[in-house]
Amino acid sequence: MSDILKTEPQRAAWLRNYYLARAAFSFAWVAAVFTVARQSPALAAALLLVYPAWDAFANLLDVRMTGGAKANATQLINIWISALVTLAVAISLVLKLQIVLAIFGAWAIVAGLLQLATAVRRRKDNGGQWVMMLSGAQSALAGGFFVAQQGGSAPVLQTLGGYAAVGAVYFLISGVIVLARETKRGARGLVSGKS
Repeated sequence: MSDILKTEPQRAAWLRNYYLARAAFSFAWVAAVFTVARQSPALAAALLLVYPAWDAFANLLDVRMTGGAKANATQLINIWISALVTLAVAISLVLKLQIVLAIFGAWAIVAGLLQLATAVRRRKDNGGQWVMMLSGAQSALAGGFFVAQQGGSAPVLQTLGGYAAVGAVYFLISGVIVLARETKRGARGLVSGKS
Protein backbone atom coordinates (compact mmCIF):
# COMPACT_ATOMS: atom_id res chain seq x y z
CA MET A 1 0.00 0.00 0.00
CA SER A 2 2.91 2.35 -0.56
CA ASP A 3 3.32 5.02 -3.21
CA ILE A 4 -0.44 5.46 -3.58
CA LEU A 5 -0.36 9.25 -3.73
CA LYS A 6 0.92 9.94 -7.21
CA THR A 7 -0.49 13.39 -7.98
CA GLU A 8 0.51 16.65 -6.35
CA PRO A 9 -3.06 17.38 -5.11
CA GLN A 10 -3.22 13.94 -3.48
CA ARG A 11 0.11 14.44 -1.73
CA ALA A 12 -0.89 17.93 -0.60
CA ALA A 13 -4.21 16.67 0.79
CA TRP A 14 -2.41 13.87 2.64
CA LEU A 15 0.17 16.23 4.16
CA ARG A 16 -2.54 18.69 5.20
CA ASN A 17 -4.53 15.97 6.95
CA TYR A 18 -1.39 14.40 8.40
CA TYR A 19 -0.13 17.67 9.88
CA LEU A 20 -3.55 18.62 11.25
CA ALA A 21 -4.05 15.15 12.79
CA ARG A 22 -0.63 15.35 14.43
CA ALA A 23 -1.47 18.81 15.77
CA ALA A 24 -4.84 17.63 17.14
CA PHE A 25 -3.27 14.61 18.85
CA SER A 26 -0.52 16.73 20.41
CA PHE A 27 -2.96 19.37 21.65
CA ALA A 28 -5.13 16.63 23.22
CA TRP A 29 -2.04 15.03 24.79
CA VAL A 30 -0.93 18.36 26.23
CA ALA A 31 -4.41 19.03 27.60
CA ALA A 32 -4.36 15.64 29.34
CA VAL A 33 -0.88 16.33 30.75
CA PHE A 34 -1.93 19.61 32.34
CA THR A 35 -5.31 18.42 33.62
CA VAL A 36 -6.20 14.82 34.44
CA ALA A 37 -2.64 13.41 34.51
CA ARG A 38 -1.77 15.64 37.47
CA GLN A 39 -4.03 13.55 39.71
CA SER A 40 -3.26 10.14 38.23
CA PRO A 41 0.23 8.62 38.20
CA ALA A 42 -1.10 5.73 36.08
CA LEU A 43 -2.43 8.13 33.45
CA ALA A 44 0.81 10.12 33.55
CA ALA A 45 2.76 6.91 32.86
CA ALA A 46 0.37 5.98 30.05
CA LEU A 47 0.83 9.41 28.46
CA LEU A 48 4.61 8.98 28.57
CA LEU A 49 4.22 5.72 26.64
CA VAL A 50 1.57 6.92 24.20
CA TYR A 51 3.52 9.92 22.91
CA PRO A 52 6.46 8.08 21.28
CA ALA A 53 4.18 5.19 20.24
CA TRP A 54 1.92 7.66 18.42
CA ASP A 55 4.96 9.19 16.72
CA ALA A 56 6.02 5.75 15.45
CA PHE A 57 2.50 5.02 14.18
CA ALA A 58 2.11 8.44 12.52
CA ASN A 59 5.45 8.11 10.75
CA LEU A 60 4.50 4.59 9.62
CA LEU A 61 1.31 5.93 8.05
CA ASP A 62 3.21 8.74 6.36
CA VAL A 63 5.80 6.31 4.95
CA ARG A 64 3.07 4.06 3.59
CA MET A 65 1.18 6.94 2.00
CA THR A 66 4.15 8.73 0.45
CA GLY A 67 6.17 6.16 -1.41
CA GLY A 68 7.24 3.48 1.05
CA ALA A 69 10.48 2.81 2.88
CA LYS A 70 12.88 3.48 -0.01
CA ALA A 71 11.49 6.96 -0.56
CA ASN A 72 11.34 7.80 3.15
CA ALA A 73 14.50 6.53 4.82
CA THR A 74 14.54 9.25 7.48
CA GLN A 75 11.00 8.48 8.54
CA LEU A 76 11.68 4.74 8.54
CA ILE A 77 14.54 5.34 10.98
CA ASN A 78 12.24 7.57 13.03
CA ILE A 79 9.67 4.75 13.27
CA TRP A 80 12.26 2.41 14.78
CA ILE A 81 13.69 5.08 17.09
CA SER A 82 10.21 6.02 18.37
CA ALA A 83 9.34 2.36 18.95
CA LEU A 84 12.59 1.86 20.88
CA VAL A 85 11.89 4.98 22.93
CA THR A 86 8.45 3.61 23.82
CA LEU A 87 10.12 0.42 25.02
CA ALA A 88 12.84 2.34 26.92
CA VAL A 89 10.22 4.49 28.67
CA ALA A 90 8.24 1.36 29.63
CA ILE A 91 11.35 -0.27 31.09
CA SER A 92 12.32 2.87 33.00
CA LEU A 93 8.80 3.12 34.47
CA VAL A 94 8.72 -0.54 35.52
CA LEU A 95 12.18 -0.37 37.07
CA LYS A 96 11.39 3.03 38.60
CA LEU A 97 14.43 4.59 36.98
CA GLN A 98 14.35 8.38 36.97
CA ILE A 99 15.68 8.74 33.42
CA VAL A 100 12.55 9.50 31.38
CA LEU A 101 13.61 13.08 30.68
CA ALA A 102 16.98 11.90 29.37
CA ILE A 103 15.27 9.27 27.19
CA PHE A 104 12.91 11.88 25.75
CA GLY A 105 15.83 14.27 25.34
CA ALA A 106 17.89 11.83 23.31
CA TRP A 107 14.80 10.98 21.28
CA ALA A 108 14.01 14.66 20.66
CA ILE A 109 17.52 15.23 19.35
CA VAL A 110 17.46 12.29 16.93
CA ALA A 111 13.81 12.70 15.88
CA GLY A 112 14.30 16.43 15.40
CA LEU A 113 17.27 15.91 13.10
CA LEU A 114 15.33 13.26 11.16
CA GLN A 115 12.34 15.59 10.87
CA LEU A 116 14.64 18.35 9.63
CA ALA A 117 16.09 16.01 6.99
CA THR A 118 12.60 14.91 5.91
CA ALA A 119 11.46 18.52 5.54
CA VAL A 120 14.55 19.43 3.51
CA ARG A 121 13.82 16.49 1.20
CA ARG A 122 10.16 17.48 0.83
CA ARG A 123 10.59 21.23 0.48
CA LYS A 124 10.66 21.30 -3.33
CA ASP A 125 7.35 19.51 -3.75
CA ASN A 126 5.34 20.44 -0.67
CA GLY A 127 4.40 23.59 1.19
CA GLY A 128 4.88 24.27 4.86
CA GLN A 129 8.25 22.58 5.02
CA TRP A 130 10.13 25.60 6.37
CA VAL A 131 7.96 25.24 9.48
CA MET A 132 8.86 21.55 9.74
CA MET A 133 12.54 22.49 9.37
CA LEU A 134 12.19 24.92 12.28
CA SER A 135 10.31 22.30 14.27
CA GLY A 136 13.03 19.71 13.71
CA ALA A 137 15.78 22.12 14.71
CA GLN A 138 13.83 23.25 17.79
CA SER A 139 13.22 19.62 18.77
CA ALA A 140 16.93 18.83 18.62
CA LEU A 141 17.75 21.90 20.76
CA ALA A 142 15.02 21.05 23.27
CA GLY A 143 16.35 17.50 23.46
CA GLY A 144 19.75 18.81 24.47
CA PHE A 145 18.06 20.91 27.16
CA PHE A 146 16.16 17.84 28.45
CA VAL A 147 19.33 15.79 28.69
CA ALA A 148 21.06 18.63 30.57
CA GLN A 149 18.07 18.98 32.95
CA GLN A 150 17.85 15.24 33.76
CA GLY A 151 17.77 14.81 37.52
CA GLY A 152 16.72 18.41 38.16
CA SER A 153 13.64 19.57 39.99
CA ALA A 154 11.46 20.38 36.94
CA PRO A 155 8.36 18.17 36.67
CA VAL A 156 9.06 15.74 33.81
CA LEU A 157 5.56 15.41 32.38
CA GLN A 158 4.85 19.14 32.42
CA THR A 159 8.25 19.88 30.85
CA LEU A 160 7.43 17.44 28.06
CA GLY A 161 3.95 18.94 27.80
CA GLY A 162 5.43 22.33 26.97
CA TYR A 163 7.64 20.73 24.32
CA ALA A 164 4.67 18.89 22.79
CA ALA A 165 2.60 22.08 22.74
CA VAL A 166 5.24 23.85 20.67
CA GLY A 167 5.38 20.86 18.33
CA ALA A 168 1.60 20.94 17.97
CA VAL A 169 1.75 24.58 16.92
CA TYR A 170 4.35 23.75 14.27
CA PHE A 171 2.17 20.96 12.88
CA LEU A 172 -0.89 23.23 12.90
CA ILE A 173 0.93 26.01 11.04
CA SER A 174 2.24 23.52 8.45
CA GLY A 175 -1.25 22.12 7.92
CA VAL A 176 -2.72 25.59 7.46
CA ILE A 177 0.04 26.53 4.98
CA VAL A 178 -0.63 23.40 2.91
CA LEU A 179 -4.39 24.14 3.04
CA ALA A 180 -3.80 27.75 1.91
CA ARG A 181 -1.67 26.55 -0.99
CA GLU A 182 -4.35 24.03 -1.99
CA THR A 183 -7.02 26.72 -1.84
CA LYS A 184 -4.90 29.11 -3.91
CA ARG A 185 -4.15 26.36 -6.47
CA GLY A 186 -7.87 25.50 -6.67
CA ALA A 187 -8.81 29.14 -7.18
CA ARG A 188 -6.27 29.46 -10.00
CA GLY A 189 -7.71 26.31 -11.58
CA LEU A 190 -11.23 27.78 -11.49
CA VAL A 191 -10.05 31.05 -13.02
CA SER A 192 -8.20 29.27 -15.82
CA GLY A 193 -11.14 26.92 -16.44
CA LYS A 194 -9.47 23.84 -14.97
CA SER A 195 -10.91 21.89 -12.07
